[in-house]
Amino acid sequence: MWRFSRNNGITEGFHRKMNLIQSKAYGFRSFLNYRLRVLAQCS
Repeated sequence: MWRFSRNNGITEGFHRKMNLIQSKAYGFRSFLNYRLRVLAQCS
């Protein structure tokens, strides 16, 4: 952090959103539905 001026905040934000979606989408039957939900939330 001190040597470089960039951080991984964007990546951590996407990771947090995906975890929230995953906890809400416990009953999804297919990975395609989960993937579509992630793309809709993160775009």
